[in-house]
Amino acid sequence: MKKLEETGPLLPKGRREYNDTDKKAVEKNYSVKKILMCGIGPDEYNRVSACDTAKEIWEALQTAHEGTSQVKQSKIDMLTIEYELFKMKDDENKLVRKILSVLPGSWESKVNVITEAKDLQTLTIDELIGNLKTYEMKKKRQ
Repeated sequence: MKKLEETGPLLPKGRREYNDTDKKAVEKNYSVKKILMCGIGPDEYNRVSACDTAKEIWEALQTAHEGTSQVKQSKIDMLTIEYELFKMKDDENKLVRKILSVLPGSWESKVNVITEAKDLQTLTIDELIGNLKTYEMKKKRQ
């Protein structure tokens, strides 16, 4: 590209106006375009066939396969939420185990039954408390 005036618009150079740096840049662009075109399938080719530079091809492929920045941010947000839910579930699981470990010795038989009968990975605090309250009410009746 060239400027006719210092503040004027950029205009494309004619081939006769290319210097050595321009020629090298054109050769590199051609080589990279060739490599990119050889490495893609027909679907991608249709997507990038109208691109003029290797950079345009790369950006089109990147957007097609990774999505826009908005799509990337949505993926990050979804993964963050999944991680936080997993972390909360893991914390709840630790709390269930902690509650079972601090119950007095008179509850040992119930703790053993719960531990053997229930999957402690999926047992929620609400289920544990409900189970323990039921046991306590039955114990008081006896």
